[in-house]
Formats: sequence, structure tokens, C-alpha cells
Amino acid sequence: MKRHWEIDALRGLMLVLMTVTHLPTHFTDPLGQPFGWVSAAEGFVLLSAFMAGLVYSRYARRDGVESMRSAFWRRVLKIYVAHAALLLFLFTVITALGIRRMEPAVTNLVSWYLAQPAEGFVFGLLLIYEPALLDILPMYIFFMLLSPWVLAFALRHQRWGWPAVMVASGALWVGAQYGLSEWLYGWIFALTGLPVPFNEMGAFNAYAWQFLWFGGLWLGFTRSAPHARPLRLHWAVVLPAVAVALVGLYWRHFGEHGQAPFGADIARNLWVDKWQLGPLRLLNLVALGVVAIRFGPTWARWLPRVRWLETMGRASLPAFCAHLVAVLTVLAIFGDSQTSRPWWADTLLLAVVLAWMWAVARYTQNADAAPPEETVQPPEDLGSAKAIAPAGSAGLT
Repeated sequence: MKRHWEIDALRGLMLVLMTVTHLPTHFTDPLGQPFGWVSAAEGFVLLSAFMAGLVYSRYARRDGVESMRSAFWRRVLKIYVAHAALLLFLFTVITALGIRRMEPAVTNLVSWYLAQPAEGFVFGLLLIYEPALLDILPMYIFFMLLSPWVLAFALRHQRWGWPAVMVASGALWVGAQYGLSEWLYGWIFALTGLPVPFNEMGAFNAYAWQFLWFGGLWLGFTRSAPHARPLRLHWAVVLPAVAVALVGLYWRHFGEHGQAPFGADIARNLWVDKWQLGPLRLLNLVALGVVAIRFGPTWARWLPRVRWLETMGRASLPAFCAHLVAVLTVLAIFGDSQTSRPWWADTLLLAVVLAWMWAVARYTQNADAAPPEETVQPPEDLGSAKAIAPAGSAGLT
């Protein structure tokens, strides 16, 4: 059985970059958003959506829509259990340790839970209360719950299904840029008296990020279609994408304002805002995607394989959970200062955390072994079906 190792390695790299971003060390700022105005979260969500569209649409074509839906529900249940376990770890071990050490990095993180412990626990399990760092899995679950309906709709309406989905998704993204989330929260609060404050419902604007998810799902769906033609990008598309990617890279690392592209100008910074998935950020991500599709196969042939990244990419859900356990523990013990330790100590800390993530991934990577007949295309020809990979490749495995 042959794995789609390039996707595994990319997902492993996204996990490493997430860890560097979340772990408070000297490396956080220099290595945050290393490729331009795009973070590891965008790359990981897009890759996960692509693999979900690729794998689950094949379930539907081979075994029927109901089989595909069942596969999605099983995956969602597994991710929900992992999220619930992380919440319990935060609310018990980390909270107790943070209170004992009087560590603001923890007490601020769970301030609403400390003020309303019963409601915090219940609404946390309902995926409504989302403390910082624990807000990506609820969004991921939400997208996974919608995906089987979207894929079934696209399969039923082959000619216009996806255009309709993406037009609706694009409209939601535009609405998110103009306060759709806040408006809906205000309406729900007036109707139900929801006690969870808006700022405690996660930093990611799901109404914006769904556009990225469904775009990746669409791409994966098209690559799984029988007799799909390989993706071939014209230089009229590639050259502008390379230019945008290079401008983003230069601006990010050599601009005068660091990770705030427009300095103190809050309004203009929204154009590259991560949580809203601002338009310039989306443009930078598309440009990087075009560059990866055009040049990635060549790089994959010449660059050495990094096996430990592939290991973490194959077991991305356990590795992701391991990284959060490590980050929360570090925050509870050392706080959130990025400069309190010398460089050598931060290097050692980062190495230990990455080794912990690799060990967890290595131990659990066979837990989701897939049927050997499940197929996935190799990246050098995204229209063929010569390589096979486990269905666990779809999303957070």
C-alpha cells in the first residue's frame, strides 16, 4: 500500500508551524507566518478539505451516499471526543495548575469558565464556548458535519452543483467581512438569552473560513472524479501567482511593521486579518497554492523526504492534540513570555515538544488503518489514480 507521502509531509509541516506559533519562545515571531500573510491554520484547513473531498467522494461513488455520510459521522465523533478530552484537560489539570501558580496566561485563558464553571463546562461540550487555542476543532467539526450534504448535492447536480455551492459560500465570506457573525450573535442573544459572550465563542470566523474549506473540498472532489484530467496551470496564471507570493514573502519578513502589515492602522490590517480570512490574505493563499501545484511535484522529486513530518501528518489528530497538551502545560508552568528564557533553552523546549508530538503520532498512526482498496491520486498527476492511501488521510486523522 502506497501512502500519499507529499500531503502527509505538508500536513506535518503545518503542525510544526502551529506549534512554533503557539509555544511562547524566541521562535514565535520570526517563524510565524513564514511564507507571507498566510499561517499554518490556512494551509492545514485547505489540505484537510482537499483530502476530505478526495476520499469521501470516492466513498460515495463506490459505496453510495449513505456510506459516505456514515464515514463522515464516524470521523466527526472521533474529533469531538478528542476535543472534549482537551476541554477536560484544560478545565481540570491546566486550570488547577494555573490557579496554584497564579499564572495569568492560564487564568485569562479560562476567565469565563472561572466566572461561570457550570455554564462553561456545558457550553464547552456543546461547542459554543471555545477558549483560545481550543477553537479550531469545533470549527472543523462544523465543516465536517456540513460536508456530506454538500458532496451529495454536488453528486446529484453534476453540472451546476459546485458553482451553486461556491457562490453561496462566497456570499457568506463577503457577509463575514461586514459583520455577519456579530449580527447573527445579536439576533440569537435577543431570541434565547445565550449566556456565552461573543468573544468567548472562538477567534476563527467560521462564516469566513467555510469558504476556504469548501474550496478545498471542491478541488478534492474534482480530482476524485473518474477520468479527471490532470491539473495544468497556464503561465498566465502562474507568473502573477509567483509575483504575489514573492511580494507577500518580502512584505512579511522585511516590512517595517513585522506581523502587522499596516502597523497601527486597524482598518487596513483587516484586509490581511487571519480570523476574518481577509481578502489580501486569501489572495496570498491562492497564490501560494498555485505555486505549490505548479512546482510542488518537481520539488518533491528533488528534495529529501522528511519521515518524521510524514509520521505526524499521517496521525494529524493525535499530533495536534499532543501539541495543545504541550502548549497548555508550558503556559501553566512558564507563562506566555516569549523572551523569558535564553535561546538555547527555547531550542531545547521546542525540540522536546516536537519529539513528544512525533512519539504520540508514531504510537497512534496505525489506529485508523483503511481498507487497502481506497485510492488517492499522486500529486504529480492529479487526475490519475495510481497511488493508494488510507481513508484516514482525510482531515484530522
